[in-house]
Amino acid sequence: MNNYLDIFKEICAISRPSHHEEAMADYLCKFAGRRGLSHSRSANNCVVIRKAASPGYEDCEPLVILNHMDMVCVAEAGYDTPGSVTPIEYEENGERWMRANHTSLGADNGIGLAMALAILDDDSLKHPALEVLTTTCEEDDMSGAANLPEDFIKGRRVLNLDSEAYDEITVGSAGAHIQVARLPYRRIAMPAGYVAYEVEVNWGRGGHSGVDINSGRANAIKILANLLLVAIRQMNIKLYLVSFEGGQAYSAIPGEAAAKVVIPREDIEVFENLVMQCHEAVMGQYSQTDPKIEVTCEPSVWHSSVINEEGTHILLACINGIPTGPVEMRSDVEAQENNASCVLTSNNIGLVKQGKESFTVSSHTRSFSNDRLNGLARNIEQIFTLTGAEVETVMHVGAWQEDVEHPLIKLTMDVFDEVLHFRPRPVEMHFALEAGYFTERFPGIHIASIGPRIINPHSTTEHVSLTTADNIWQVVKTLLSKA
Repeated sequence: MNNYLDIFKEICAISRPSHHEEAMADYLCKFAGRRGLSHSRSANNCVVIRKAASPGYEDCEPLVILNHMDMVCVAEAGYDTPGSVTPIEYEENGERWMRANHTSLGADNGIGLAMALAILDDDSLKHPALEVLTTTCEEDDMSGAANLPEDFIKGRRVLNLDSEAYDEITVGSAGAHIQVARLPYRRIAMPAGYVAYEVEVNWGRGGHSGVDINSGRANAIKILANLLLVAIRQMNIKLYLVSFEGGQAYSAIPGEAAAKVVIPREDIEVFENLVMQCHEAVMGQYSQTDPKIEVTCEPSVWHSSVINEEGTHILLACINGIPTGPVEMRSDVEAQENNASCVLTSNNIGLVKQGKESFTVSSHTRSFSNDRLNGLARNIEQIFTLTGAEVETVMHVGAWQEDVEHPLIKLTMDVFDEVLHFRPRPVEMHFALEAGYFTERFPGIHIASIGPRIINPHSTTEHVSLTTADNIWQVVKTLLSKA
């Protein structure tokens, strides 16, 4: 019988970024096979493993334990983006923690998945019939949940182990709309009398574009685009892009961005001073949230071709015109008192990638109001399309709100009280959960979402409190026996 932390370390050794979860799905199927448990695998590599009810629990309503198998893979500048990581355990102020070195850890949602598998591995536990469902692409477009067959699960009570605030129970989540635009450009010969520079924004803290969107953290893509646009529009520097890239995931606040540009030789001093002023302004603005952030420029090698003036201006103006961070705050008293996030609507530019003939720019919109979600998403799409871009909707899921009076929610809160001697606070979180798809696809479903304390998910400083993970483990085992 494996401890859930032993299983988590096995999971960490498996590469599992969104859209590349085949190896993780293989692991889950083999896990079920070795234990003689029935399982199914969907076309999108989602896996459900079934375990019969313990003696005496045969007449209880089945319980679904939900997690996702993918992780957001980000790394600090100079380090490879992880597919697999080596967890590091340590103690701080009397509390046990786990992190990775210079990369995201994947405790979101690997810890919850490890607990679910440990339940399947332990025949001494008392529980109703179980369906352990593990989805794919939750951190990207949620296509795993969106495309589940309607008969993939039978249970209508769901315990989701994908929350990140130990003293809370998630009973609602914002809707989300992810769209990507492909902004075309063409190349021209590098003008005579020009010199090349590499301009970078590095060491931003990054973070989860839902959980951390109200923290005031820097968006490196936005900072870099604004800097270069100021050079063109206010300093009258006839600047051309050679390249522009930033960010590592749709759902992460980008901590790094880099561009190669060419400028007239006579504007070197003005441009270097502008970059220095930008660095000082950014250091001042983000001294509390991103203390290591820096904006730098260095002379670069000569380039035979550059992006034409129109292509340069379109990309920079488009990024500048799309909002990032909170767009509208919740004003109702209940939200102020009972919710971890008071952001109503937000947006994040998480990724800019360059192809041979176009830039790909992502926009991740979130809102507790479906009307505002759809309205802001349409506005951003119009900004894209006015530039001649092709726009693709990657994901759209509506907001979800659970009935806090449902017996599953009450039972979960009662078990917290019994085991940990406090009642978790019911909250609606400003990030999308697969619950939005499940409530649409499986009528009558009810979901309670809990989890250990995970700090800075989706970032290189992600760490999980093992002290709270152990406590959640005790809550889950007790809840199973009472379900």
